[in-house]
Amino acid sequence: MIETTVVGSYPQPDWLIDRARLAGKVPRVRDRELWRVPPERLAAAQDEATLLAIRDMERAGLDVITDGEVRRESYSNRFATALDGVDIERPGSIINRLGKRSVVPRIVGPIRRPRPITVRDVEFLRASTSRRIKVTLPGPFTLAQQAEDEHYRDDEALAMAFAAAVNAEAKDVEAAGADVIQLDEPWLESRVEAARRYAVRAIDRALEGLRATTAVHVCFGYAAIVANKPNRYAFLAPLADTAAAQISIEAAQPRLDLGVLADLANKTVVLGVLDLGTADVEPEDTVAERLRAALRYVPPSRLVAAPDCGMKYLERDVAFAKLRALVAGAGKIRRELGL
Repeated sequence: MIETTVVGSYPQPDWLIDRARLAGKVPRVRDRELWRVPPERLAAAQDEATLLAIRDMERAGLDVITDGEVRRESYSNRFATALDGVDIERPGSIINRLGKRSVVPRIVGPIRRPRPITVRDVEFLRASTSRRIKVTLPGPFTLAQQAEDEHYRDDEALAMAFAAAVNAEAKDVEAAGADVIQLDEPWLESRVEAARRYAVRAIDRALEGLRATTAVHVCFGYAAIVANKPNRYAFLAPLADTAAAQISIEAAQPRLDLGVLADLANKTVVLGVLDLGTADVEPEDTVAERLRAALRYVPPSRLVAAPDCGMKYLERDVAFAKLRALVAGAGKIRRELGL
């Protein structure tokens, strides 16, 4: 009970990626200039960096680990730009969550997944650890919102097309050994009206037929990008109706009103208890207190401890220290409960 995990990403080494160039942005299309390693050596370098992330998570003591999303420029662009129907040479643009214009994939034909995209990553992770592993995929609602659609011209139809592609990938990922499959859906919070119309249906399509533990992550954005966050979710209760077993939310940085957990009474809650808006490392007592507060609303059998969001933009030593605090705080609560 009260397992520990990460949301997905972990800091990439400075020798692998240009962190100064990455700072302050989340690429929606490919940005090959971010990588410091030449193309012919990139895959091997990414494998080495992935092992560093895996070993850090193991040394920190996490129960469920990821590969740190080390091979990705962002949580969504690697998947989105590998699909048929996307023009990667002539991208489009939209107004993003912050009200600024952003370069995004341009949809010019039917969305189809021509081949597995992340399966090799999962196989590498599965072969590199004996612990339970989580794999993250961009959610269909968010993928649809992060695109300029010149083909479907219907955001719901586009989301359902993405959902079918994500589902095909998820089934292959499950076969490759994933214990947990998580969909990242941050745009649920910024496109609430559209989310109410079809997000649950799209998420369920993406999760259709899976036997692995499934999760949906919803957040207000990376702390490096969004400093001021509301203390309440605008779109959370409807996620109780999804097929996902777990709902992953951030709570530490936004000082979330944990009364919202009552809306998720039938789900396991993956609760963000590490504030990634600061390099200060939380004492284990702070982590424990945040978990203790959540236990007023959910039982320990349905509570998982995690960072707020992805740890991608932190320095690696800070991220590791925060994970150690996460594990220590969760351990303290387990001892208090005699678990």
